[in-house]
Amino acid sequence: MNAVLNSLKPGENVSKFASRMAAVLLIGLALSLASDVFFTQTNLLNIFRQASLLFLMASGLTLVVLTAGIDLSIGANVALSACLAGTIIKATGSPLEGAVVALACGTMIGVINGVLVALLRMPSFIATYGMMWLINGLTYYYMAGNTIYGFPHGFRQLGNGYLFAIPVPVYLMLIFLGLAALFTSRTIYGQQVYAIGSNPVSARFSGIPIKRRLVLAYTLSGLMAGLASLVFLARLNSAEGDIGAPLTLPAIAAVLIGGTSLFGGVGTPFGTLIGALLLTLVLNGLNLLNIDANWQPFVTGAIIIIAVLVDSLSRQRQEARA
Repeated sequence: MNAVLNSLKPGENVSKFASRMAAVLLIGLALSLASDVFFTQTNLLNIFRQASLLFLMASGLTLVVLTAGIDLSIGANVALSACLAGTIIKATGSPLEGAVVALACGTMIGVINGVLVALLRMPSFIATYGMMWLINGLTYYYMAGNTIYGFPHGFRQLGNGYLFAIPVPVYLMLIFLGLAALFTSRTIYGQQVYAIGSNPVSARFSGIPIKRRLVLAYTLSGLMAGLASLVFLARLNSAEGDIGAPLTLPAIAAVLIGGTSLFGGVGTPFGTLIGALLLTLVLNGLNLLNIDANWQPFVTGAIIIIAVLVDSLSRQRQEARA
């Protein structure tokens, strides 16, 4: 827990953290008054389960955004990794082999993104947007419209199981939250990621190996997408070509809502967790209030715009004071 608290140091003060926690509590209070179902054990556990799945994707993306980059391919990465893992599990009956394939696939895609951005100097938006379409094409061709379903019960516990009445994905979220907090606050690699996002020119003159750190950030983002693909696969008990289509926008929203700046150098993994909780609460509230599901993308997009606007205005005020 100390590592998590220490990870609040780079670019995010206590007041910002408190304001986001207050927003979570206020939204929760409003929903508990608006719906009798909200404050039930089943619904609350479902919220934490959904937030944990979202965090697993968004945690790796946070590192990329800290470098002032973006990874638009994470949803497509999840889809391809899940489909390959599903194929291996069905063919061999071994979830372990499927997990290795998913993690390897996700990591490889992350490495390719890192090479495109760091070594070939492509803008991250263009590089990862192109990779998104490339991976989607490969996934659709590979699946050919088919669906893989029916996985071993033990594997499904990864997404649907409980341990001491708490969903298994919540434990995964806490484990990787701790690892991410340690990485960003206690390792030289994490501090260098912040430095690159804050001022790449100063980072270069300070001797930071910028290209290698960028590749590392995108690789870790790909690795976390591969891990998330396993949890989603176990949760849904099926895999198809478009499994990752609705995942990218919420992951980006969670990162930005959590206070990570698109300009780089500001943000924390713990902030991303709060962002995932906020977004999950809002979407859960829309469902409980029987609001048309077609409004969910609209709301998510609006939240992203507001988060970026707040970040931009805050940055302008800081520059004006400087």
